[in-house]
Amino acid sequence: MLKRSKFETTQTQIMHRAEDLISAASNRYRITVQVANRAKRRRYEDFDSSDDIMMKPVLRAIIEMSDELTQPEIIGEV
Repeated sequence: MLKRSKFETTQTQIMHRAEDLISAASNRYRITVQVANRAKRRRYEDFDSSDDIMMKPVLRAIIEMSDELTQPEIIGEV
């Protein structure tokens, strides 16, 4: 019996989340740029902190944006 690592499962989940983001967007290029900008911003924000170093900024941006897409109550109205 083959054993699956947590990383493979996470990769699959991230791929599904990215597909959901792209399918919900009206423009693939625009959503890609938005993910890249958020990852860049997070990279510089988290540069000083050492929490969750194992997750790359792009993966974290995809997860955050897909959560915002599926759970709009996370964002909150300002």
